[in-house]
Amino acid sequence: MRTSHRLLLRLYHDARFSFEEVWVEYIDRGAPGDRASTSGREISQLDRDYMVIESPRGQSFIPYHRITAIRYQGRLLWDRETGEHQLPE
Repeated sequence: MRTSHRLLLRLYHDARFSFEEVWVEYIDRGAPGDRASTSGREISQLDRDYMVIESPRGQSFIPYHRITAIRYQGRLLWDRETGEHQLPE
């Protein structure tokens, strides 16, 4: 299981965290700079291979390998490019 997936599952299932305060940045071809982000409140499902985002445009299926960063309450927890990885306490 990818670290980004494992971290999202922990933030989702651990009652100490509010999943609505999660922000996920990911590669989105066609978006400005090919980057986009979403909050935890828009993530409707954490599947084995991808997360599902619900938006006014419909559902988007984002594979975990396209996630570039995960933040909680504005704090960077995971960054693919720098390798930074901090599990929340």
